[in-house]
Amino acid sequence: MAVVGFDVGFQNCCIAVVKSGGIETASNEFTDRCTPAVVSFNAKNRTIGNAAKNQMITNTASTVSHFKRLHGRLFQDHSVQAEKASLPYDLVPLNDGKVGVKVMYLDQEHRFSIEQVTAMLLTKLKDIAEANLQKKVVECVISIPSFFTDSERKSVLDAAKIAGLNCLKLMNDSTAVALNYGIYKEGLPGCDENPKIVAFVDMGHSALQVSVCAFNKGKLKVLSTAFDPYLGGKDFDQKLVEYFCAEFKSKYKMDVKSKARAMLRLTQECEKLKKLMSSNSTDILLNIECFMDDKDVCGKMNRAKFEELCADLIERVMVPLMTAVEQAQVRLQDISAVEIVGGATRIPAVKAQISKFFKRDVSTTLNADEAVARGCALQCAMLSPAFRVRDFSITDAIPFPVSLSWTSEADEGKSCYEIFGRNHPCPSAKMITFYRSKPFVLEVFYSDLTSLPFPEAKIGENQGVFLQNIQPQENGEKAKLKVKVQVNASGIVSVSSATMVLRVSSNESESTEINEIYSHDGADDINIEVGTTFLPDCQTIILTDVCSSQMNGEVNNHPPDAKKAKMKVKHVVLPIEETFTQQLPKDRLSNYMEQEVLLNKLCLTSCDHQAFSELLDGTENWLYEEGADQDKQTYINKLEEIHKLGKPVQNRYQESIRRPKMFEELSAKIQSYMTIMEEYKNGSDSYCHIDAMDMDKVRVCVEDTQVWMTNIKDSQDKCRSDQEPAIHSTQIEEKLQVRKD
Repeated sequence: MAVVGFDVGFQNCCIAVVKSGGIETASNEFTDRCTPAVVSFNAKNRTIGNAAKNQMITNTASTVSHFKRLHGRLFQDHSVQAEKASLPYDLVPLNDGKVGVKVMYLDQEHRFSIEQVTAMLLTKLKDIAEANLQKKVVECVISIPSFFTDSERKSVLDAAKIAGLNCLKLMNDSTAVALNYGIYKEGLPGCDENPKIVAFVDMGHSALQVSVCAFNKGKLKVLSTAFDPYLGGKDFDQKLVEYFCAEFKSKYKMDVKSKARAMLRLTQECEKLKKLMSSNSTDILLNIECFMDDKDVCGKMNRAKFEELCADLIERVMVPLMTAVEQAQVRLQDISAVEIVGGATRIPAVKAQISKFFKRDVSTTLNADEAVARGCALQCAMLSPAFRVRDFSITDAIPFPVSLSWTSEADEGKSCYEIFGRNHPCPSAKMITFYRSKPFVLEVFYSDLTSLPFPEAKIGENQGVFLQNIQPQENGEKAKLKVKVQVNASGIVSVSSATMVLRVSSNESESTEINEIYSHDGADDINIEVGTTFLPDCQTIILTDVCSSQMNGEVNNHPPDAKKAKMKVKHVVLPIEETFTQQLPKDRLSNYMEQEVLLNKLCLTSCDHQAFSELLDGTENWLYEEGADQDKQTYINKLEEIHKLGKPVQNRYQESIRRPKMFEELSAKIQSYMTIMEEYKNGSDSYCHIDAMDMDKVRVCVEDTQVWMTNIKDSQDKCRSDQEPAIHSTQIEEKLQVRKD
């Protein structure tokens, strides 16, 4: 089984593989360890990497580069429009509003999404890794900037899926560097001792990232992250480009900015000049032959002049450094070392600025270009069963605070709670208890827009998640709902599950006997019980009043201590559906309602309720008559009526499609583990490093899962198509994920 880490950068990519018991950097067909992040399209074929970079001058309009910043963004995003002005190829809006690229390929105009372009690049990187390992690559770990939001992270995962890769984890650049540093470090303090604090500064071609990490033996915890997404080596190149554009205009009467090809050539030469000035302080000449109108141009630059031009950029380096240290709540003297990586840290002025802030010499013990890829490969090896890696726990940090909002039943106002704070440990999950009597919408969003390098605060493609099929208790009280919100190892936030806890009579066979945690005696839903779980610690919080206690900073950590009798309850899994009706304009909402009416009519059978048919007919007549004069909220209320009766029908149909696929995937996973156990039993070298006790645990887990799957499939086969299924596809998916872990 191949173990690969991909560092997909703004300008270059690096590949690290586990080979011969160690981490190696894979070279491409040009024996280059760095592969340019460039894709070129022409009349006969498509080239990627070094070959594509060589075509940037001759095939300017159809060679795509510097597209990493465009992931998950809409075309109208102000940052996309700013990038558009500096890119030699065309950016265009796609049908979903996202940004795409327009190129000429095979003598035809094509429009590709950013995910498709990234997938092409990942396919090339996968081919390079396979050539080095001489085996097929499927599973990998991919690096991303720590400031990537939920939308950008999902976009990268989509690209990996298109490329045929199973991305086990998206890993923050700074965390990958910290793992590469810490796993090999000797003499780290014990778990019961004060940790060793290390700062990591990663300045690449497009962005500056800083993290402060705490190390103990076998343990890494990210204390804080900070960044400047628009400060990198590219910006230093641009200062030189602007300088020489002005010089050539006065000296040679050339308008360099009017020609995209001339700008590309000048940018490439300025990048070379910058690298030369990092090791030379004397004047360095810049010569370009046949630059424009068959004229040669020349100029010169020295380090002192260059640092003067870039004084504002050098000053900006201080801001993320200060932010990272402040958020980590450590003193400068507590930091044991400062490690720098990334090509732009080779600029003497940048290195001096970092050293000046931390009041110590910076360390360059890590490979500036390969540290991220090596960290990703190590993480992939830790997640793979094919390799035994030293025990090393990683606790990452969430870069932006995440909040949850919902509409209160009592006053129809909005309630809000910050569920994950800035630098909260990741991965993490929280279980929240609501008391509701009818369906409602939960919205998840980033709560601090000032630090968010993304125009949209909401998390998810639509307006929120719609919790359905909620019903009050038999005595009329509000139902108790347990909603799980989690941030997974890749930093993606989701409302992963919702369960309704109902009191039932003691003769119901499916009920379970438990101790009641506490009863709900209020008239509103603001009493919320929150349980938090993250690696490696555990914490429990109970909020008695979100609206008041959060404002006053008071948290009640003690549940009511009244004696509670045992009771019978049953747990009902609620369907979770993304909703977007709130964000639609009225005309589109009308079209959507018409579509829902017709779709539900097609889904109805003779055994469906007569009331539903009457509701659909009545809504259809209303839509074409007085509906045109109604306000938006009336439309939303009508839709909720249809969804209340129609969604169970549609959900059963969708479950009948998804459930067999999930059973097939679970069966295939069981079979793969059985193959591994058989090879282990026969003494295969691939699995000889696995301890016998660990393999016994795998065997027990596989056997239990197989029995569970057989029993649940038998139960499902006995259910009619118009009945609630015995098992939902999400439950099978959870079982599958547990078995993967």
